[in-house]
Amino acid sequence: MSDSHTHDVSKHVRSYVLVFAALAVLTIVTVWVASFEFTVGAAVAVALIIATFKGSLVASFFMHLVSEKKAIYWLLALTAIFFVVLIFLPLGAMLDHQGTPNVP
Repeated sequence: MSDSHTHDVSKHVRSYVLVFAALAVLTIVTVWVASFEFTVGAAVAVALIIATFKGSLVASFFMHLVSEKKAIYWLLALTAIFFVVLIFLPLGAMLDHQGTPNVP
């Protein structure tokens, strides 16, 4: 093994260890935040924020999206947009019928 190859491998291992440490810290933060008395909406928002950070770390480094081309980022953004739309479609349908009586 050449010295440059060894340096490249050690650089990747170092970044994986740092991401692992960040994920461990965020997991501890998740458990710590769970002990707070939040309303349901605030608890879900905080949990989603922490999960977004953890998910972006996993996708960026372990799935190697950091070094991908722009087309991958566009596909990832499109997937996220479709996800948000599909999450809020049932909410829109539910709010559309809000306040109307349940007449069979």
